[in-house]
Amino acid sequence: MTDTAPTAIPPTSQVTLADGRVEIAPGSPQPSGPYANEDLLPVPVEKRTWTTYNFSALWVGMAHNTASWTLASGLIAVGMDWKQAVLTIALANVVVLVPMLLTGHAGPKYGIPFPVFARASFGIRGANLPAVVRALVACGWFGIQTWIGGEAIYFLAGKLIGNGWSEAGEFGGHPWTMWLSFAVFWAIQVAIIYRGMETIRRFENWAAPFVLVGAFAMLIWMSDKAGGFGPLLDQPSEFGWGGDFWKLFWPSLMGMIGFWSTLSLNIPDFTRYGRSQKAQTWGQALGLPTTMTLFALLSVMVTSGSQAVYGETIWDPVQLAAKTDNVVGLLFALVTVLVATLSVNVAANLVSPAFDFSNIAPRKIGFRTGALATCVLGVLILPWKLYSDPQGYIFTWLGLVGGLLGTVAGILIADYWILRRGRLDLVDLYRAGGRYWYDGGWNWRAVVAFAVGGVLAVGGANFKPLIDGRPVPALEPLADYGWAVGLGTSMALYLALMLLAGREKNAL
Repeated sequence: MTDTAPTAIPPTSQVTLADGRVEIAPGSPQPSGPYANEDLLPVPVEKRTWTTYNFSALWVGMAHNTASWTLASGLIAVGMDWKQAVLTIALANVVVLVPMLLTGHAGPKYGIPFPVFARASFGIRGANLPAVVRALVACGWFGIQTWIGGEAIYFLAGKLIGNGWSEAGEFGGHPWTMWLSFAVFWAIQVAIIYRGMETIRRFENWAAPFVLVGAFAMLIWMSDKAGGFGPLLDQPSEFGWGGDFWKLFWPSLMGMIGFWSTLSLNIPDFTRYGRSQKAQTWGQALGLPTTMTLFALLSVMVTSGSQAVYGETIWDPVQLAAKTDNVVGLLFALVTVLVATLSVNVAANLVSPAFDFSNIAPRKIGFRTGALATCVLGVLILPWKLYSDPQGYIFTWLGLVGGLLGTVAGILIADYWILRRGRLDLVDLYRAGGRYWYDGGWNWRAVVAFAVGGVLAVGGANFKPLIDGRPVPALEPLADYGWAVGLGTSMALYLALMLLAGREKNAL
Protein backbone atom coordinates (compact mmCIF):
# COMPACT_ATOMS: atom_id res chain seq x y z
CA MET A 1 0.00 0.00 0.00
CA THR A 2 1.32 3.44 -0.84
CA ASP A 3 2.40 5.93 1.74
CA THR A 4 0.01 8.66 0.67
CA ALA A 5 -3.63 8.72 -0.40
CA PRO A 6 -4.59 6.73 -3.51
CA THR A 7 -4.96 8.74 -6.70
CA ALA A 8 -8.41 7.34 -7.47
CA ILE A 9 -10.74 8.14 -4.59
CA PRO A 10 -14.41 7.17 -4.94
CA PRO A 11 -17.11 9.83 -4.61
CA THR A 12 -17.92 10.78 -1.06
CA SER A 13 -21.23 9.70 0.50
CA GLN A 14 -21.60 12.65 2.82
CA VAL A 15 -23.72 15.77 2.72
CA THR A 16 -23.04 19.20 4.24
CA LEU A 17 -26.03 20.98 5.78
CA ALA A 18 -26.62 24.73 5.71
CA ASP A 19 -25.25 25.15 9.26
CA GLY A 20 -21.97 23.42 8.30
CA ARG A 21 -22.67 20.08 9.96
CA VAL A 22 -21.85 16.98 7.93
CA GLU A 23 -23.45 13.53 7.91
CA ILE A 24 -23.66 10.44 5.75
CA ALA A 25 -25.90 11.25 2.77
CA PRO A 26 -29.53 10.11 3.22
CA GLY A 27 -30.06 6.76 1.55
CA SER A 28 -26.36 5.91 1.58
CA PRO A 29 -25.26 2.85 3.56
CA GLN A 30 -23.48 3.45 6.84
CA PRO A 31 -19.74 2.63 6.89
CA SER A 32 -19.13 -1.01 7.74
CA GLY A 33 -16.28 -3.46 7.91
CA PRO A 34 -13.53 -4.14 10.46
CA TYR A 35 -13.07 -0.46 11.39
CA ALA A 36 -16.68 0.43 12.20
CA ASN A 37 -19.28 -0.42 14.81
CA GLU A 38 -22.38 1.27 16.20
CA ASP A 39 -20.46 3.20 18.86
CA LEU A 40 -17.85 4.58 16.45
CA LEU A 41 -20.16 5.61 13.58
CA PRO A 42 -21.07 9.30 13.10
CA VAL A 43 -23.98 10.52 15.23
CA PRO A 44 -26.88 11.43 12.89
CA VAL A 45 -27.72 15.14 12.85
CA GLU A 46 -31.15 14.57 14.40
CA LYS A 47 -29.44 13.00 17.43
CA ARG A 48 -26.96 15.85 17.92
CA THR A 49 -29.11 17.55 20.54
CA TRP A 50 -26.83 18.82 23.32
CA THR A 51 -27.27 22.54 24.01
CA THR A 52 -25.05 25.23 25.52
CA TYR A 53 -26.53 24.39 28.91
CA ASN A 54 -25.75 20.68 28.52
CA PHE A 55 -22.09 21.43 27.80
CA SER A 56 -21.85 24.00 30.60
CA ALA A 57 -23.47 21.56 33.03
CA LEU A 58 -21.08 18.86 31.88
CA TRP A 59 -18.13 21.09 32.74
CA VAL A 60 -19.59 22.25 36.03
CA GLY A 61 -20.12 18.62 36.96
CA MET A 62 -16.61 17.65 35.90
CA ALA A 63 -14.84 20.71 37.34
CA HIS A 64 -16.54 20.59 40.72
CA ASN A 65 -15.05 17.35 41.96
CA THR A 66 -12.66 16.12 44.58
CA ALA A 67 -9.67 15.83 42.24
CA SER A 68 -10.17 19.45 41.12
CA TRP A 69 -10.37 20.44 44.77
CA THR A 70 -7.06 18.74 45.47
CA LEU A 71 -5.41 20.65 42.60
CA ALA A 72 -5.83 23.91 44.44
CA SER A 73 -5.45 22.51 47.94
CA GLY A 74 -2.31 20.68 46.77
CA LEU A 75 -0.78 23.99 45.68
CA ILE A 76 -1.46 25.36 49.15
CA ALA A 77 0.14 22.25 50.62
CA VAL A 78 3.37 22.78 48.64
CA GLY A 79 3.69 26.39 49.81
CA MET A 80 1.62 28.81 47.68
CA ASP A 81 -0.84 31.28 49.16
CA TRP A 82 -4.44 31.51 47.95
CA LYS A 83 -3.76 34.24 45.37
CA GLN A 84 -0.89 32.32 43.77
CA ALA A 85 -2.88 29.06 43.66
CA VAL A 86 -5.96 30.66 42.08
CA LEU A 87 -3.83 32.55 39.54
CA THR A 88 -2.07 29.35 38.50
CA ILE A 89 -5.29 27.40 38.04
CA ALA A 90 -7.20 30.20 36.28
CA LEU A 91 -4.40 30.74 33.76
CA ALA A 92 -4.03 27.00 33.14
CA ASN A 93 -7.71 26.62 32.31
CA VAL A 94 -7.71 29.56 29.92
CA VAL A 95 -4.73 28.01 28.15
CA VAL A 96 -6.19 24.50 27.93
CA LEU A 97 -9.53 25.86 26.68
CA VAL A 98 -7.87 26.73 23.35
CA PRO A 99 -6.96 23.15 22.28
CA MET A 100 -10.24 22.02 23.84
CA LEU A 101 -12.23 24.18 21.41
CA LEU A 102 -9.99 23.38 18.44
CA THR A 103 -10.27 19.61 18.79
CA GLY A 104 -13.90 19.83 19.88
CA HIS A 105 -14.86 21.42 16.54
CA ALA A 106 -14.86 18.07 14.71
CA GLY A 107 -17.50 16.66 17.07
CA PRO A 108 -20.61 18.68 16.15
CA LYS A 109 -19.44 19.06 12.55
CA TYR A 110 -18.96 15.36 11.78
CA GLY A 111 -20.48 13.53 14.77
CA ILE A 112 -17.35 11.41 15.30
CA PRO A 113 -15.59 10.35 18.53
CA PHE A 114 -11.94 11.02 19.31
CA PRO A 115 -10.43 7.72 18.08
CA VAL A 116 -12.10 8.15 14.68
CA PHE A 117 -11.01 11.80 14.56
CA ALA A 118 -7.42 10.68 15.20
CA ARG A 119 -7.54 8.39 12.15
CA ALA A 120 -7.18 11.42 9.84
CA SER A 121 -3.69 12.15 11.18
CA PHE A 122 -2.41 8.82 12.55
CA GLY A 123 -4.07 6.51 10.02
CA ILE A 124 -6.97 4.06 10.36
CA ARG A 125 -4.88 1.64 12.41
CA GLY A 126 -2.37 4.14 13.72
CA ALA A 127 -5.13 5.96 15.62
CA ASN A 128 -4.93 3.13 18.14
CA LEU A 129 -1.63 4.60 19.39
CA PRO A 130 -3.02 7.93 20.72
CA ALA A 131 -6.30 6.20 21.64
CA VAL A 132 -4.57 3.63 23.86
CA VAL A 133 -2.26 6.24 25.42
CA ARG A 134 -5.25 8.44 26.20
CA ALA A 135 -7.26 5.45 27.44
CA LEU A 136 -4.51 4.32 29.84
CA VAL A 137 -4.33 7.84 31.25
CA ALA A 138 -8.10 7.75 31.76
CA CYS A 139 -7.74 4.40 33.52
CA GLY A 140 -5.34 6.04 35.96
CA TRP A 141 -7.78 8.87 36.52
CA PHE A 142 -10.68 6.45 36.93
CA GLY A 143 -8.74 4.59 39.59
CA ILE A 144 -7.80 7.78 41.47
CA GLN A 145 -11.37 9.07 41.46
CA THR A 146 -12.75 5.68 42.47
CA TRP A 147 -10.35 5.59 45.42
CA ILE A 148 -11.59 9.06 46.44
CA GLY A 149 -15.21 7.91 46.22
CA GLY A 150 -14.44 4.78 48.18
CA GLU A 151 -12.73 6.92 50.81
CA ALA A 152 -15.92 8.97 51.19
CA ILE A 153 -17.99 5.80 51.68
CA TYR A 154 -15.44 4.53 54.20
CA PHE A 155 -15.56 7.69 56.34
CA LEU A 156 -19.33 7.98 56.02
CA ALA A 157 -19.90 4.38 57.11
CA GLY A 158 -17.38 4.82 59.92
CA LYS A 159 -19.36 7.70 61.41
CA LEU A 160 -22.59 5.70 61.21
CA ILE A 161 -21.31 2.26 62.27
CA GLY A 162 -18.52 3.23 64.66
CA ASN A 163 -15.01 2.06 65.45
CA GLY A 164 -15.69 -1.51 64.39
CA TRP A 165 -15.72 -0.23 60.81
CA SER A 166 -13.11 2.52 61.04
CA GLU A 167 -10.55 0.43 62.92
CA ALA A 168 -10.97 -2.86 61.07
CA GLY A 169 -7.97 -5.05 60.44
CA GLU A 170 -5.56 -3.82 57.79
CA PHE A 171 -4.72 -5.44 54.49
CA GLY A 172 -2.24 -3.94 52.03
CA GLY A 173 -1.73 -0.88 54.22
CA HIS A 174 -5.44 -0.01 54.54
CA PRO A 175 -8.38 -1.37 56.58
CA TRP A 176 -10.29 -4.10 54.76
CA THR A 177 -13.38 -1.90 55.07
CA MET A 178 -11.62 0.73 52.95
CA TRP A 179 -11.05 -1.86 50.24
CA LEU A 180 -14.72 -2.87 50.49
CA SER A 181 -15.78 0.77 50.12
CA PHE A 182 -13.54 1.09 47.08
CA ALA A 183 -15.21 -2.00 45.54
CA VAL A 184 -18.72 -0.69 46.24
CA PHE A 185 -18.05 2.64 44.56
CA TRP A 186 -16.44 0.82 41.63
CA ALA A 187 -19.61 -1.24 41.15
CA ILE A 188 -21.90 1.83 41.29
CA GLN A 189 -20.04 3.43 38.40
CA VAL A 190 -20.18 0.27 36.29
CA ALA A 191 -23.97 0.22 36.76
CA ILE A 192 -24.32 3.85 35.60
CA ILE A 193 -22.14 3.52 32.50
CA TYR A 194 -24.11 0.46 31.39
CA ARG A 195 -27.22 2.62 31.06
CA GLY A 196 -25.64 4.71 28.28
CA MET A 197 -24.87 8.32 27.30
CA GLU A 198 -28.38 9.72 27.82
CA THR A 199 -28.32 8.64 31.47
CA ILE A 200 -24.94 10.34 31.85
CA ARG A 201 -26.29 13.59 30.37
CA ARG A 202 -29.27 13.63 32.79
CA PHE A 203 -27.03 12.80 35.75
CA GLU A 204 -24.64 15.68 34.92
CA ASN A 205 -27.52 18.17 34.70
CA TRP A 206 -28.59 17.71 38.32
CA ALA A 207 -25.21 16.81 39.81
CA ALA A 208 -23.60 20.12 38.78
CA PRO A 209 -25.60 22.53 41.03
CA PHE A 210 -25.70 20.03 43.91
CA VAL A 211 -21.91 19.86 44.08
CA LEU A 212 -21.53 23.64 43.97
CA VAL A 213 -23.92 24.05 46.92
CA GLY A 214 -21.89 21.45 48.82
CA ALA A 215 -18.64 23.34 48.23
CA PHE A 216 -20.11 26.59 49.54
CA ALA A 217 -21.45 24.75 52.59
CA MET A 218 -17.94 23.49 53.32
CA LEU A 219 -16.59 27.05 53.01
CA ILE A 220 -19.19 28.37 55.48
CA TRP A 221 -18.38 25.58 57.93
CA MET A 222 -14.64 26.27 57.77
CA SER A 223 -15.05 30.05 58.11
CA ASP A 224 -17.19 29.46 61.21
CA LYS A 225 -14.50 27.20 62.70
CA ALA A 226 -11.79 29.76 61.90
CA GLY A 227 -13.74 32.71 63.30
CA GLY A 228 -14.47 34.45 59.99
CA PHE A 229 -13.09 34.67 56.48
CA GLY A 230 -9.98 36.59 57.53
CA PRO A 231 -7.94 33.57 58.67
CA LEU A 232 -8.84 31.81 55.44
CA LEU A 233 -7.18 34.52 53.36
CA ASP A 234 -4.18 35.61 55.43
CA GLN A 235 -2.12 32.43 55.33
CA PRO A 236 1.22 33.56 53.84
CA SER A 237 3.07 32.07 50.89
CA GLU A 238 6.31 30.25 51.66
CA PHE A 239 7.90 31.81 48.56
CA GLY A 240 6.62 35.37 48.17
CA TRP A 241 6.57 36.54 44.55
CA GLY A 242 10.29 36.17 43.95
CA GLY A 243 12.34 33.66 42.02
CA ASP A 244 11.44 30.74 44.29
CA PHE A 245 7.76 31.16 43.42
CA TRP A 246 8.34 31.24 39.66
CA LYS A 247 10.44 28.08 39.88
CA LEU A 248 7.37 26.39 41.35
CA PHE A 249 4.88 28.22 39.13
CA TRP A 250 5.88 26.75 35.77
CA PRO A 251 5.76 23.05 36.67
CA SER A 252 2.57 23.76 38.61
CA LEU A 253 1.03 25.48 35.58
CA MET A 254 1.94 22.52 33.34
CA GLY A 255 0.44 20.17 35.94
CA MET A 256 -2.80 22.15 36.05
CA ILE A 257 -2.98 22.09 32.23
CA GLY A 258 -2.23 18.37 32.36
CA PHE A 259 -5.30 17.88 34.55
CA TRP A 260 -7.61 18.53 31.58
CA SER A 261 -5.23 17.46 28.81
CA THR A 262 -7.16 14.21 28.50
CA LEU A 263 -10.37 16.10 27.75
CA SER A 264 -8.57 18.44 25.34
CA LEU A 265 -8.08 15.34 23.18
CA ASN A 266 -11.24 13.35 23.58
CA ILE A 267 -13.70 16.23 23.84
CA PRO A 268 -15.18 15.13 20.45
CA ASP A 269 -16.59 12.14 22.36
CA PHE A 270 -19.01 14.68 23.88
CA THR A 271 -19.22 17.46 21.29
CA ARG A 272 -20.32 14.88 18.68
CA TYR A 273 -23.73 15.17 20.35
CA GLY A 274 -23.72 18.98 20.05
CA ARG A 275 -26.59 20.79 18.33
CA SER A 276 -24.19 23.32 16.81
CA GLN A 277 -20.68 24.74 16.99
CA LYS A 278 -22.08 27.63 19.01
CA ALA A 279 -23.46 25.23 21.61
CA GLN A 280 -20.13 23.50 22.20
CA THR A 281 -18.04 26.69 21.98
CA TRP A 282 -20.13 28.78 24.37
CA GLY A 283 -20.87 25.82 26.61
CA GLN A 284 -17.19 25.05 27.11
CA ALA A 285 -16.06 28.68 27.31
CA LEU A 286 -18.67 29.46 29.97
CA GLY A 287 -18.29 26.16 31.78
CA LEU A 288 -14.56 25.41 32.06
CA PRO A 289 -12.48 28.48 33.05
CA THR A 290 -15.15 30.10 35.22
CA THR A 291 -16.17 27.07 37.23
CA MET A 292 -12.62 25.82 37.69
CA THR A 293 -11.48 29.21 38.96
CA LEU A 294 -14.44 29.50 41.33
CA PHE A 295 -13.91 26.00 42.65
CA ALA A 296 -10.20 26.68 43.07
CA LEU A 297 -11.02 29.76 45.14
CA LEU A 298 -13.35 27.75 47.38
CA SER A 299 -10.74 25.02 47.73
CA VAL A 300 -7.82 27.25 48.68
CA MET A 301 -9.91 29.19 51.18
CA VAL A 302 -11.07 26.03 52.93
CA THR A 303 -7.57 24.49 52.83
CA SER A 304 -6.03 27.70 54.18
CA GLY A 305 -8.65 27.56 56.91
CA SER A 306 -7.52 24.07 57.83
CA GLN A 307 -4.06 25.51 58.49
CA ALA A 308 -5.53 28.10 60.83
CA VAL A 309 -7.92 25.74 62.61
CA TYR A 310 -6.00 22.47 62.82
CA GLY A 311 -2.40 23.68 62.50
CA GLU A 312 -1.80 21.55 59.42
CA THR A 313 -2.73 21.66 55.75
CA ILE A 314 -5.43 19.07 55.07
CA TRP A 315 -5.53 18.91 51.29
CA ASP A 316 -7.92 15.95 51.01
CA PRO A 317 -11.53 17.20 51.41
CA VAL A 318 -12.78 13.79 52.52
CA GLN A 319 -10.37 13.69 55.46
CA LEU A 320 -11.20 17.32 56.24
CA ALA A 321 -14.96 16.69 56.25
CA ALA A 322 -14.45 13.69 58.53
CA LYS A 323 -13.17 16.06 61.26
CA THR A 324 -16.62 17.54 61.87
CA ASP A 325 -18.66 16.30 64.85
CA ASN A 326 -21.94 17.32 63.22
CA VAL A 327 -23.43 14.15 61.79
CA VAL A 328 -25.81 15.96 59.42
CA GLY A 329 -23.02 18.18 58.13
CA LEU A 330 -20.73 15.19 57.67
CA LEU A 331 -23.38 13.25 55.77
CA PHE A 332 -24.05 16.19 53.46
CA ALA A 333 -20.34 16.79 52.83
CA LEU A 334 -19.54 13.17 52.06
CA VAL A 335 -22.62 12.65 49.88
CA THR A 336 -21.51 15.75 47.96
CA VAL A 337 -18.08 14.16 47.49
CA LEU A 338 -19.73 10.97 46.21
CA VAL A 339 -21.92 12.81 43.71
CA ALA A 340 -19.02 14.98 42.55
CA THR A 341 -16.74 12.00 42.07
CA LEU A 342 -19.40 10.02 40.21
CA SER A 343 -20.07 13.02 37.99
CA VAL A 344 -16.52 13.48 36.75
CA ASN A 345 -15.47 9.86 36.76
CA VAL A 346 -18.29 8.53 34.64
CA ALA A 347 -18.22 11.44 32.18
CA ALA A 348 -14.47 12.03 31.86
CA ASN A 349 -12.88 8.69 32.65
CA LEU A 350 -15.27 5.99 31.46
CA VAL A 351 -16.97 7.34 28.34
CA SER A 352 -13.85 8.19 26.37
CA PRO A 353 -11.64 5.14 27.05
CA ALA A 354 -14.65 2.97 26.26
CA PHE A 355 -14.59 4.45 22.75
CA ASP A 356 -10.79 4.18 22.65
CA PHE A 357 -10.77 0.47 23.45
CA SER A 358 -13.64 -0.11 21.03
CA ASN A 359 -11.48 1.42 18.31
CA ILE A 360 -8.85 -1.32 18.78
CA ALA A 361 -11.20 -4.08 17.65
CA PRO A 362 -14.56 -2.56 16.64
CA ARG A 363 -16.15 -5.93 15.80
CA LYS A 364 -15.27 -7.46 19.18
CA ILE A 365 -15.25 -4.55 21.64
CA GLY A 366 -18.32 -2.38 22.09
CA PHE A 367 -18.86 0.65 24.32
CA ARG A 368 -19.82 -1.37 27.40
CA THR A 369 -16.95 -3.84 27.03
CA GLY A 370 -14.51 -0.94 26.66
CA ALA A 371 -15.93 0.69 29.80
CA LEU A 372 -15.51 -2.54 31.76
CA ALA A 373 -11.89 -2.82 30.57
CA THR A 374 -11.32 0.73 31.88
CA CYS A 375 -12.77 -0.21 35.26
CA VAL A 376 -10.47 -3.23 35.59
CA LEU A 377 -7.31 -1.40 34.46
CA GLY A 378 -8.17 1.48 36.80
CA VAL A 379 -7.64 -0.91 39.72
CA LEU A 380 -4.49 -2.55 38.32
CA ILE A 381 -2.78 0.88 38.04
CA LEU A 382 -2.74 1.05 41.90
CA PRO A 383 -4.40 4.49 42.21
CA TRP A 384 -3.89 4.66 45.98
CA LYS A 385 -0.16 5.08 45.34
CA LEU A 386 -0.64 7.88 42.78
CA TYR A 387 -2.91 9.80 45.14
CA SER A 388 -0.90 9.35 48.31
CA ASP A 389 1.22 12.53 48.05
CA PRO A 390 0.49 16.01 46.60
CA GLN A 391 4.03 16.33 45.22
CA GLY A 392 3.77 13.10 43.25
CA TYR A 393 0.17 13.81 42.28
CA ILE A 394 0.77 17.28 40.81
CA PHE A 395 4.32 17.16 39.50
CA THR A 396 4.77 13.49 38.53
CA TRP A 397 1.34 12.19 37.55
CA LEU A 398 -0.13 15.39 36.08
CA GLY A 399 3.16 16.51 34.57
CA LEU A 400 3.69 13.22 32.72
CA VAL A 401 0.08 13.09 31.56
CA GLY A 402 0.18 16.65 30.28
CA GLY A 403 3.46 16.17 28.43
CA LEU A 404 2.35 13.05 26.56
CA LEU A 405 -1.15 14.21 25.71
CA GLY A 406 0.00 17.68 24.69
CA THR A 407 2.09 15.90 22.06
CA VAL A 408 -0.99 14.20 20.61
CA ALA A 409 -2.97 17.46 20.70
CA GLY A 410 -0.29 19.22 18.64
CA ILE A 411 -0.59 16.61 15.88
CA LEU A 412 -4.40 16.65 15.81
CA ILE A 413 -4.61 20.44 15.67
CA ALA A 414 -1.94 20.74 12.97
CA ASP A 415 -3.60 18.10 10.81
CA TYR A 416 -7.23 19.22 11.17
CA TRP A 417 -6.83 23.00 11.14
CA ILE A 418 -3.65 23.71 9.13
CA LEU A 419 -3.45 20.86 6.62
CA ARG A 420 -7.11 19.98 6.10
CA ARG A 421 -8.80 23.29 6.98
CA GLY A 422 -11.43 21.39 8.95
CA ARG A 423 -12.43 19.12 6.05
CA LEU A 424 -12.75 15.34 6.48
CA ASP A 425 -14.19 12.49 4.43
CA LEU A 426 -16.52 10.55 6.72
CA VAL A 427 -16.59 7.35 4.70
CA ASP A 428 -12.81 7.17 4.32
CA LEU A 429 -12.39 7.42 8.08
CA TYR A 430 -13.78 3.87 8.24
CA ARG A 431 -12.36 2.41 5.01
CA ALA A 432 -9.15 0.53 4.32
CA GLY A 433 -7.37 1.85 1.22
CA GLY A 434 -8.79 5.36 1.42
CA ARG A 435 -7.07 8.68 1.90
CA TYR A 436 -6.44 7.98 5.62
CA TRP A 437 -4.93 4.54 5.09
CA TYR A 438 -1.36 5.83 4.52
CA ASP A 439 1.08 2.88 4.80
CA GLY A 440 -0.78 -0.23 5.95
CA GLY A 441 -3.11 1.90 8.05
CA TRP A 442 -0.33 3.88 9.77
CA ASN A 443 0.94 7.41 9.14
CA TRP A 444 4.55 7.05 10.23
CA ARG A 445 5.00 10.83 10.25
CA ALA A 446 2.50 11.20 13.08
CA VAL A 447 4.19 8.38 15.00
CA VAL A 448 7.61 10.03 14.63
CA ALA A 449 6.23 13.42 15.72
CA PHE A 450 4.56 11.78 18.72
CA ALA A 451 7.73 9.90 19.74
CA VAL A 452 10.04 12.93 19.43
CA GLY A 453 7.59 15.28 21.14
CA GLY A 454 6.94 12.79 23.92
CA VAL A 455 10.63 12.22 24.68
CA LEU A 456 11.34 15.95 24.78
CA ALA A 457 8.27 16.60 26.93
CA VAL A 458 8.73 13.96 29.64
CA GLY A 459 12.25 12.54 29.15
CA GLY A 460 13.76 14.94 31.66
CA ALA A 461 10.93 14.69 34.22
CA ASN A 462 11.31 13.42 37.75
CA PHE A 463 9.27 10.21 37.97
CA LYS A 464 9.15 10.01 41.78
CA PRO A 465 7.40 8.34 43.54
CA LEU A 466 6.95 5.91 40.62
CA ILE A 467 10.68 5.41 39.95
CA ASP A 468 13.86 7.18 41.02
CA GLY A 469 15.66 9.57 38.72
CA ARG A 470 15.06 11.05 35.27
CA PRO A 471 15.07 8.87 32.11
CA VAL A 472 17.05 11.47 30.10
CA PRO A 473 18.88 13.78 32.56
CA ALA A 474 20.06 16.09 29.74
CA LEU A 475 16.42 17.06 29.10
CA GLU A 476 15.83 18.23 32.68
CA PRO A 477 15.61 21.96 31.65
CA LEU A 478 12.53 21.11 29.54
CA ALA A 479 10.77 19.14 32.26
CA ASP A 480 8.96 22.12 33.79
CA TYR A 481 7.33 22.95 30.45
CA GLY A 482 6.28 19.44 29.37
CA TRP A 483 2.84 20.19 27.94
CA ALA A 484 4.01 23.19 25.92
CA VAL A 485 7.14 21.39 24.71
CA GLY A 486 5.17 18.34 23.62
CA LEU A 487 2.47 20.32 21.83
CA GLY A 488 4.84 22.71 20.05
CA THR A 489 7.41 20.08 19.03
CA SER A 490 4.91 17.57 17.66
CA MET A 491 2.96 20.23 15.79
CA ALA A 492 6.04 21.66 14.06
CA LEU A 493 7.58 18.27 13.24
CA TYR A 494 4.32 16.80 11.95
CA LEU A 495 3.69 19.77 9.67
CA ALA A 496 7.24 19.62 8.33
CA LEU A 497 7.05 15.90 7.56
CA MET A 498 3.62 16.13 5.95
CA LEU A 499 4.47 19.16 3.84
CA LEU A 500 7.65 17.49 2.61
CA ALA A 501 5.47 14.62 1.37
CA GLY A 502 3.22 17.02 -0.53
CA ARG A 503 0.38 18.81 1.18
CA GLU A 504 -2.06 18.32 -1.69
CA LYS A 505 -1.76 14.53 -1.33
CA ASN A 506 -2.79 14.54 2.32
CA ALA A 507 -5.49 17.18 2.54
CA LEU A 508 -9.07 16.52 1.49
